Amino acid sequence: MKPKDVLARIKDKGIQAVDLKFVDLPGLWQHFTISPRELTEDAFEEGLGFDGSSIRGFQHIQESDMLLIPDPASAFEDPFTALPTLNLICNVKDPVTGQSYSRDPRYIATKAESYLKSTGLGDTAYFGPEAEFYIFDDVRFDQSYNFGYYYIDSVEGFWNSGREEKPNLGYKPRYKEGYFPVPPMDHLQDIRTEMMVTLESIGVEIEIQHHEVGTAGQAEIDMRFDSLRIMGDKVMKYKYVVKNVARRHNKTVTLMPKPIFQDNGSGMHVHQSLWKGGKNLFFEAGTYADISKMAVYYIGGILKHASSLLAFCAPTTNSYRRLVPGYEAPINLIYSQRNRSAAVRIPVYSRSEKAKRLEVRFPDPSCNPYLAFSAMLMAGLDGIQNKIMPPDPLDKDLYDLPPEDLAKVQKTAGSLEEVLDALERDHEYLLKGDVFTPDVIDVWLSYKRSRELDAIRLRPHPWEFALYFDI
Repeated sequence: MKPKDVLARIKDKGIQAVDLKFVDLPGLWQHFTISPRELTEDAFEEGLGFDGSSIRGFQHIQESDMLLIPDPASAFEDPFTALPTLNLICNVKDPVTGQSYSRDPRYIATKAESYLKSTGLGDTAYFGPEAEFYIFDDVRFDQSYNFGYYYIDSVEGFWNSGREEKPNLGYKPRYKEGYFPVPPMDHLQDIRTEMMVTLESIGVEIEIQHHEVGTAGQAEIDMRFDSLRIMGDKVMKYKYVVKNVARRHNKTVTLMPKPIFQDNGSGMHVHQSLWKGGKNLFFEAGTYADISKMAVYYIGGILKHASSLLAFCAPTTNSYRRLVPGYEAPINLIYSQRNRSAAVRIPVYSRSEKAKRLEVRFPDPSCNPYLAFSAMLMAGLDGIQNKIMPPDPLDKDLYDLPPEDLAKVQKTAGSLEEVLDALERDHEYLLKGDVFTPDVIDVWLSYKRSRELDAIRLRPHPWEFALYFDI
């Protein structure tokens, strides 16, 4: 779609507002809305101004003026606004230099795709994320000098099995037993289907939707794979849709990795493959799991750089409530064709060439998809370029391994602080092709340490009162 096509669509569809969306550094959509008459063909070249100093991870106050450049190919009609509204996803530019903004996550994804082509190793990187989330009926949280708490609730929550609901009809999934129950145990079938249909209406192809393991409405809706940057756009649409459909039903969605104590967390397993000239480069018949040497090296890069990758793929303090033993958490830095506690799995549902891919299991949906996908591609390419061999595949149940054997298996880092320190030490592979810049790495480290690590570290935890108040 070209700019003139967008303008024609606005006229033909009776569009009354144009919403310009872009992503901040941590990974949330921001937006402002203009009258359709303000969107001219020149605006697609010259851009529209905004204050970059008010956006997380962007500019300082003395250099705040920035430009949004609408991408005409991204146009879609908003399914939630009262009046007909056209959405455009935008890139960010510096008005002084006229250059694309180095901290624009969407631009980083574009550069990652260009770098892949420049290496000659492949021409397309396909990504297929499986984002999980919880649908709750109520959430309250607050923090001050003298108190701090959170409270979540769901009619599905097994903790409500004895609550007076006038009437309480039961049918509440037991802890860790929420995978695939039919209604009435599954209370949210219709909402998830509405989410699926809404996503498809705005160009996001869906393969499956289902209830996940967790009680209290854990859900998964899987998107069909697409190229890296386009998949980043689709993840942003995904988050927008699932939250707004839930709100339409007076419910709320969270993509926090671990909102419920002692139940399954929400991950975002990311399927990946490299292609060239229409050929899947990760397929080779007759090998372990039918994967090529290139795929093995790609895995080697992912596992070698796993700690620094986690700084972008599992980028919150809450991420490390999920990455713990048990709960199907992929904490083991190995690869396997079936083992779901492995950091990298090779799905074997289909043995066809087109379906062959790797599944990196440690990311979670709190990540900025543009940054996480780009970082994983760069780590995988580093593995290919340097022929990094991963440890031998392991298909045994790791929880049944003898302690001496389990001790030999490397684990994912245990905290956001650890992975940020790892990123500070290990990021040269991200700088190739100017995909990530030193400035982006520095700002990411500074933001995460000051706004998140310190914010958590300085506050008493509610459970500390149970442990220590009587000391």
